[in-house]
Amino acid sequence: MKRQSGPFMTIIFACAAALAALIAPLAPAQAQGRPIRLVAFGDSLTAGYGLPQEAAFPVVLERALKARGHSVEIANAGVSGDTTSGGLDRLDWSVPDGTDGVILELGANDMLRGLDPAGIRRNLEAIVERLKARNIPVMLAGMYATRNLGPDYIAKFDPIHQEIAKKHDLVLYPFFLDGVAGDRSLNLPDGIHPTAKGIEIIVGRILPTVESFLARIAQR
Repeated sequence: MKRQSGPFMTIIFACAAALAALIAPLAPAQAQGRPIRLVAFGDSLTAGYGLPQEAAFPVVLERALKARGHSVEIANAGVSGDTTSGGLDRLDWSVPDGTDGVILELGANDMLRGLDPAGIRRNLEAIVERLKARNIPVMLAGMYATRNLGPDYIAKFDPIHQEIAKKHDLVLYPFFLDGVAGDRSLNLPDGIHPTAKGIEIIVGRILPTVESFLARIAQR
């Protein structure tokens, strides 16, 4: 069969190029046809201990992101009293298929109980690795040890989240309670859990990091 050449093939190639240019933007647009589905996976700080549902961290964060033009849905997978070990045990059923990203906030209860930092590290890393195996990006919300636990424990616990984030190239918010910890006016009478105003401050501070996380998800 004689190979076609000349003006006929030029027209064909031009049409193909035009069609490709039209189709290329369609995939991202279709991907943006539904909200980005996040799961806030953590303990009582995520769950909203002592607060009405509408004042819990995932709800307030979703509201703040929507106010800034982001199409998101954030599921509250916080369980009061949960440790990193408990989180690992319930991970698979707490983070459903179709999740676009997880905000991981665990470790505070382990620390308050004085659990071995090496075990905390192993559990958190196992959670991250299991989510990565499912192709689910993770944003890590860190925690620092209370100063009364002593310098040895602090030195072992405080770097855990930062080092895991660096190892696995995760978006990191270093200290979930930044701006709230130690302020009696922003915590419930137990001195541990934020008030509704405290949650608002946490959300305001973490918001740029979450937006960076959303941008990373959108680039996938």
